[in-house]
Amino acid sequence: MKNKTSVLPREGEAQPSRCPDNSAFKQQRLPAWKPQLTIASVLSSFFLTGAFCLTVGVCLVLSANSVREIQVDYSDCSNCSKLRENSSNWNKECHCSINFTLKEDILGNVFMYYGLQNFYQNHRRYVKSRSDAQLLGRNVDIQRSYCAPFSTYRNGTPMAPCGAIANSMFNDTIDLFYNYNSSVIQVPLLKTGNSWWTDKNVKFRNPESYNLSSAFAGTARPPYWWKPAYLLDEEDERNNGYVNDDFIVWMRVSAFATFRNLYRRLRRVRRFAEGLPAGNYTFQISYNFPVTRFKGRKHVILSTVAWSGGSNPFLGIAYLVSGTAATLAGFVITGIHLKLRKKKTYFQKQ
Repeated sequence: MKNKTSVLPREGEAQPSRCPDNSAFKQQRLPAWKPQLTIASVLSSFFLTGAFCLTVGVCLVLSANSVREIQVDYSDCSNCSKLRENSSNWNKECHCSINFTLKEDILGNVFMYYGLQNFYQNHRRYVKSRSDAQLLGRNVDIQRSYCAPFSTYRNGTPMAPCGAIANSMFNDTIDLFYNYNSSVIQVPLLKTGNSWWTDKNVKFRNPESYNLSSAFAGTARPPYWWKPAYLLDEEDERNNGYVNDDFIVWMRVSAFATFRNLYRRLRRVRRFAEGLPAGNYTFQISYNFPVTRFKGRKHVILSTVAWSGGSNPFLGIAYLVSGTAATLAGFVITGIHLKLRKKKTYFQKQ
């Protein structure tokens, strides 16, 4: 074996210095600014922060309270909930209706949401159970994705779209009718334009083919779906496949167990040009989405929006709490300062 060359310095040789270079950066001689915290600056920062947060909080709470909202629970609508408890009844249709009354006009843009309670979309395996490459219209190997067990059927046919999120898509159909005198008028609702522009044009694309049915050839719908992806909207060919608005909205999972998703928008034409007039209304619901097995609830919501968003006072309350805490802290610091200053003056006189 060869001897290793010694790295130790010989006698008489100067050892290399381990000190940092004599520069302003390494010797910490760079110019710096250190704030001088005086009682005036500290108290002014606390009081200004408190005043700002209280002002913003009041504005947000008033804005949230100005939103008009009607919420109807239809979880136990007719006998449909019991029918959906048995999975063998998946191919049986069940319809129900719920009547409600608007005592005042709801003016402006009106949005229809569906709300779910106790439905957890934030589980790690559920969140990653999708194939973003497939949703972009690419020809990918589903077996290598995170879609399992909703990736392929036993005969090897791939699911389109795959994954647990797509398979559990909300599939109730909700129509709104206006009871005017002795006639019933269907309220015009918009199915498209409810998703984000980036989702519709960037994150979701249909496979390229001369028609949509051939683009999905060789694939099958998810197990819980009633129809394939290319027939989600039989009235509008452009609202089918992976670019269907209802599908895109559902694929944006919620962080909480109670959430709402945008379902429809009021089309402001004819009698509904100014919004929803006061009167009697009816929700006609095709009940397909089961919730009783996981002790969930379903709602349909009609709501307007304000400059700060929908009817959610949480942000305003958070600002009010923060502003109150900052203001109280300012008063406490003021009291401590006055008390200590009196003691200092007393001892100086002694």
